[in-house]
Amino acid sequence: MAEGAKKIAENRKARFDYFIEDSIECGIALEGTEVKCVKGGNLSFPDAFAEIINGEVWVKNLHIAEYSYSSVFNHNPDRPKKLLLHREQIKRLSRRVEEKGFTLIPLDFYLKNGRVKVTLGVCKGKKAFDKRETIKARDTDRELRREFKKRLNG
Repeated sequence: MAEGAKKIAENRKARFDYFIEDSIECGIALEGTEVKCVKGGNLSFPDAFAEIINGEVWVKNLHIAEYSYSSVFNHNPDRPKKLLLHREQIKRLSRRVEEKGFTLIPLDFYLKNGRVKVTLGVCKGKKAFDKRETIKARDTDRELRREFKKRLNG
């Protein structure tokens, strides 16, 4: 995420379930009421993924809640959203995704200069033992920080 950006939402589940090999910043094509809901943090994407279809990148399973102050002209909350990338970036991503086991996962949403941006990660799934290692490393790190803080304070 760049400097001066305001984080809206983060996909912590993706960071636990996948090894993140690479990440790329991209824009997202949203309708008017969708932008207001995203800025308010009314989005959900624990099972979201991106697909490359006909040279375009689309995010699926991204739920943006309906805008409560809108009238009849509200958006469809579950429609696929198009990601805005350069053609060369899409080609590079498609080559990576064609490799066995790689997928595109949205990692976080943030505002940059008033525009909604997405960090898209090229990820590979973790096995159960990898997840256990992650939990073990997190717990030992927490214990070390506790001990360090205890010794500093007395």
